[in-house]
Amino acid sequence: MALYSEKVMDHFRNPRNVGVIENADGIGEVGNAKCGDIMKIYLKIENDIIVDVKFETFGCGSAIASSSMATEMIKGKHISDAMNLTNKAVAEALDGLPAHKMHCSVLAEEAIKKALLDYYKKNYIVYDSNVFHDCESCGHCCGD
Repeated sequence: MALYSEKVMDHFRNPRNVGVIENADGIGEVGNAKCGDIMKIYLKIENDIIVDVKFETFGCGSAIASSSMATEMIKGKHISDAMNLTNKAVAEALDGLPAHKMHCSVLAEEAIKKALLDYYKKNYIVYDSNVFHDCESCGHCCGD
């Protein structure tokens, strides 16, 4: 059995939505110090619909594939759908990830949520702090 599914390999070799959105409505950047992966997600939102999404990822093939798949899963969707995207859904859409690579799908989920939080803050939209983890405001777990 192959370590990576055909979908993982396809999204690694032919990533979708790579790039930067100038004047993005929301930007989320996350990283994993253990493995060195860094993901940055850019959102363009109109009438609560994600009309465009791009990513830049520095990392392994699973990180690139997870970023690519996650952007495909939220493009054209309502922001509430993007908020509900889970790392498990990203991994399932890729036909699975090895257990030691599941953190890549977690990063994709976190980057999207961070980009949505950025969008909410820029537009003075009230958000539920139980849904969003605001690292800048938390002061005790993320910046250490």
